[in-house]
Amino acid sequence: MTGKRAVVIVAHPDDETLWAGGTILLNRKYRWTVVTLCRRSDPDRAPKFFRVLARLGAEGKMGDLDDGPAQIPLRLQEVEAAILTLLPGGRGFELLITHGPQGEYTRHRRHEEVSRAVHSLWQKGRLQADELWLFAYEDGNRKFYPKAVETAHRLIRLPQGIFRQKYRLMTELYGYSPHSFEANTTPTVEAFWCFTNPDALKLWLNSGGHPS
Repeated sequence: MTGKRAVVIVAHPDDETLWAGGTILLNRKYRWTVVTLCRRSDPDRAPKFFRVLARLGAEGKMGDLDDGPAQIPLRLQEVEAAILTLLPGGRGFELLITHGPQGEYTRHRRHEEVSRAVHSLWQKGRLQADELWLFAYEDGNRKFYPKAVETAHRLIRLPQGIFRQKYRLMTELYGYSPHSFEANTTPTVEAFWCFTNPDALKLWLNSGGHPS
């Protein structure tokens, strides 16, 4: 997979590291682009995002969708437009990674909205990639910290050295306390639902996907 163009589309700066940072670190020869749809105007999170990407060897782009505490629902078309603004053309990727349809924990509306928008754009051919991977994590309806879904299509058990690098990105560069939700959540196993064509994704979604 040397030299493959890969893009990670997430709601927030830190989602790329939390849910897929080990995968990025394990595949340094990929040409990674990370797109986050929120927090471009955040004077704290935005510069941290680019410092983390430098460590990951990735390029990055940021949007500024509303991410206020009320989490007012966004229209699908608005999220799609934000993605296409940051990825004009949206073509030529071998791998596209984004949130799962129910997000990674109970619950964050923006994760779910980004997932739906990416699905929609892929199905319409406005984002083109050979494979689409969706984060596959669950929290048992807040019964435990989010963890990999053991029945996911792909499980990547991170070597200790890779996990330590990922954990340092979360705690030292993003600045989360070792006692924070983010630090306690940081998974040692990364999990993905994987699809090679939009029809397979549509069938999976119509069957209910994986219940969170």
